[in-house]
Amino acid sequence: MLLGTWPLAAQAQPAPRDTSFTVASALRKARKTHPTVTLARPAVPATIQARQNLTYCTVGGRALQLDIFYPKAKRPAGYPAVLLIHGGGWSSGDRSHHVPMAQQLAARGYVTVTADYRLSPEARYPAAVTDLKAAVRWLRAQAGIYPIDTTRIAVWGFSAGGQLAALLGTTNDNPQLEGKACQTSRSSRVQAIIDVDGTLAFIHPESGEGDDSKGLSAATRWFGASKTENPALWHQAGALNHVSAQTPPILFLNSSVDRMHAGRDDMTKKLDAFGIYHETHTFAEAPHTFPLFHPWFEPTLTYTAAFLTKVFPPRR
Repeated sequence: MLLGTWPLAAQAQPAPRDTSFTVASALRKARKTHPTVTLARPAVPATIQARQNLTYCTVGGRALQLDIFYPKAKRPAGYPAVLLIHGGGWSSGDRSHHVPMAQQLAARGYVTVTADYRLSPEARYPAAVTDLKAAVRWLRAQAGIYPIDTTRIAVWGFSAGGQLAALLGTTNDNPQLEGKACQTSRSSRVQAIIDVDGTLAFIHPESGEGDDSKGLSAATRWFGASKTENPALWHQAGALNHVSAQTPPILFLNSSVDRMHAGRDDMTKKLDAFGIYHETHTFAEAPHTFPLFHPWFEPTLTYTAAFLTKVFPPRR
């Protein structure tokens, strides 16, 4: 039996939360090779405000929540928005991981949200994708409440979140991945992508995903079938396979771990062929979890903010 064909009764049972990836565990691991790293927890800027634990969509009785941060200063045109997506191998992690980044970006003139999405112990691919597209639709629906410029929405993701961010941005208006829950009259299009160490292709010479020789890999658990059992599904989830003239500008921020950005160079060639703006910045010797820690948090923030300013020039 394929993993994706478990009986419906079994799928309906509450899934235990996977806590294998946390900021604390990532810090312990990073310090084995980089003993001086510290957790990035900058002071909360006084110029922003926040609302937390807001439900953006309810799917099958499951309330998906987000936290939103935005400048206190009023701006008639509103502010561009950024959806931040956490990592954790599609099975673990928490939206709180990137609250510091969301807060700092909000202080620079953005409406930012950190959102839940269903993880593999709860729901297989493409549930995470459809959840996050619903979060983008929620942003557009809330423009009358929060100062959101609905014409300028970016998606930022780390690791598995980076893969999801790239996939969201390269599948604008793709009905196969849109989902049918919540604010469906709104658009889930995004106008910019920031992929922080997220794979662009699952079946690719550079990819390390799908090695089940020592147990089921994170990707196999997420897809519910191995890449030999259902290669079409694995290909569908790779942003590399969706690049077109409509793909928005993209920023790649990468660690020294090459397999974490599998397909990036092939993707930039495709972007160049379509004349789509992109940037790549690599942190030499940085661990995969670099955006969570000093000394990499600030340059990650700086590159992100500079890219967003370039693709979303300030409006009065």
